[in-house]
Amino acid sequence: MKIMMVIAFQTKMKVMNFNNSEKNNLKEKRKWAEYSSIGLMFPVSITVGLAIGYFLDKLFNTNPYLLIVFTIYGVIAGFVNLIRITKQNGKRKKH
Repeated sequence: MKIMMVIAFQTKMKVMNFNNSEKNNLKEKRKWAEYSSIGLMFPVSITVGLAIGYFLDKLFNTNPYLLIVFTIYGVIAGFVNLIRITKQNGKRKKH
């Protein structure tokens, strides 16, 4: 009877350790996914700003002023997202 209890306890401990390592692995993958998304945020935000500026310039015949303004907005949006993600990951590291 005692042997069965010891075996059950050891098995439970192995399962708990496996679950903890699996959770840590998932957290690590999530962190890498967030960091890799930064590489896509910059070109996408700049492209969206550029496209909006281009179409508004065509609509209002204000070449190239709105194109420049909205491209700068796109660059600023990229940096704001970068700062937001690094702050979020910094807070998670502290906890």
